[in-house]
Amino acid sequence: MQLTFQGIQNRNAYQTAGISLPGYDPIKTAGQTRQTPRWVHFGIGNIFRGFIGGIADDLLEKGLADTGIVCVETFDYDVVDQIYRPFDNLVLNIILRGDGTRDMKVLGSLSEAIKADAKVPEAWSRLKAVFENPSLQMVSFTITEKGYALKGTDGSYLSYVQKDLEQGPDQATGAMAIVTAMLLSRFRAGKYPLALVSMDNCSHNGSLLRSSVVTTAQEWCRRGFVSREFLDYVSDENQVSFPWTMIDKITPRPSEKIAGELEALGLENMQPVITGKKTYIAPFVNAEGPQYLVIEDHFPNGRPELEAGKGVYLADRNTVNLAERMKVTACLNPVHSALGPIGVLLGIDLFADVLKIPELLKMGRTLAYGEGMAVIEDPKILSPKAFTDELFEDRFPNEYLGDTNLRLCTDTSQGLGVRFGETIKAYRAKTGTAEHLTALPLGIAGYLRYLMAINDQGQPYELAPDPLADELHEQLSTLVLGDPSSLKDQLKPILSNESIFFCNLYDDGLGSKIENLLREMIAGQGAVGETIRRYIGQI
Repeated sequence: MQLTFQGIQNRNAYQTAGISLPGYDPIKTAGQTRQTPRWVHFGIGNIFRGFIGGIADDLLEKGLADTGIVCVETFDYDVVDQIYRPFDNLVLNIILRGDGTRDMKVLGSLSEAIKADAKVPEAWSRLKAVFENPSLQMVSFTITEKGYALKGTDGSYLSYVQKDLEQGPDQATGAMAIVTAMLLSRFRAGKYPLALVSMDNCSHNGSLLRSSVVTTAQEWCRRGFVSREFLDYVSDENQVSFPWTMIDKITPRPSEKIAGELEALGLENMQPVITGKKTYIAPFVNAEGPQYLVIEDHFPNGRPELEAGKGVYLADRNTVNLAERMKVTACLNPVHSALGPIGVLLGIDLFADVLKIPELLKMGRTLAYGEGMAVIEDPKILSPKAFTDELFEDRFPNEYLGDTNLRLCTDTSQGLGVRFGETIKAYRAKTGTAEHLTALPLGIAGYLRYLMAINDQGQPYELAPDPLADELHEQLSTLVLGDPSSLKDQLKPILSNESIFFCNLYDDGLGSKIENLLREMIAGQGAVGETIRRYIGQI
């Protein structure tokens, strides 16, 4: 059995293996997509393939669409070469349920894969042709929050961004410059409207995307690469809109165990690969069943019938904002960001196993039901309590998902402001201080302790990928496990950094508290667990 157009003609073998196949013709869909592209996506990794690709598959199965998605990669071209092209852009989507059962389906909705490489004329011309087509309605993104960044923590442009700004649209390399260059082609072709839809897990993602695109256009206009009319085009949200979204689906790295089981069923070449740029990806995606995508309904050139996809809600901007705040600042992400690093420190591999420890379960529930939920507003379309109940009763305990604590530490520094800072700011606005919080400062102290890269038993480990990991690790390098007095002023530049936490934690009553918590956590071996038991036991 092969995961290719030719291979899926062997329908009986797939049926015997318990794998569903597309009820539409993926080859015909790919041809139609090339002629009249309606949906482009940047950032073609796991969550895109399993979640967004699954939505497009839903529409195709229901006869509500006749085209798939044009998949664009700006960062890791190995993904196209090793995972898309060898499998005719097909992906095997595997839903892992808490009772150990699985749903397996081949998705044929990823109709074309393009490397956004200006140095490859054929690929660059093809991407331009897609953007120049009046049929194009939306461009979505899952490039992680750092994919939108133009500047570093010191406020200056990142080196590759500076180069993009100086060299102009024809030599763009970064995602934001490439997107802006493609919008320039669309503008020149006919000033056609378009929606740019960030589906990344970050606050006000549409505004973040808009800021980066408009800034790039402004810099190019200042340098004479583009006209003022083009700048006006990308700045007018009735021409180029940037809807806000809230996305939620836990999608771990592909499992080698599952790969082996698929090959035992007869599927060939299922093993995950690690690309040269450290992308973990496979011909299949393994993920949980629950999924949520709330989208601001602002599409100036029309849109696919997205609301027909599983877990998709169309709403106004305020509702999206409330749903995003519910999930990212209170119910889900703070629990991951607080308990994931602690799980690593305690030598626990799976997140599901962290919640089997009573005091850590209580800490997570306090973060979500107590400290977080108290300062959010109900978005109405999703109940905060029902959402959180599902997390703790179904989603978090799902050991078959295989979600690791180390994965949850990836890029944590990029989300601290949203996941913790917004709640801290809300308490300060409400009561003048956040000093009475317990679980949240424990989570921050645990993250800082994790950055020492020495677990609770004194054994070293490698930090998860994160743009600030090396810098923060270096700032904490003088801390000594077993010597609490080694903590002096090392935390002050971190906890007062508003670009990290969106607030100065000393002004909010938490700076000294976190220092004391970390001091207790470095008292010796086992001190992390002891500190958590001591403080959570007081709640």
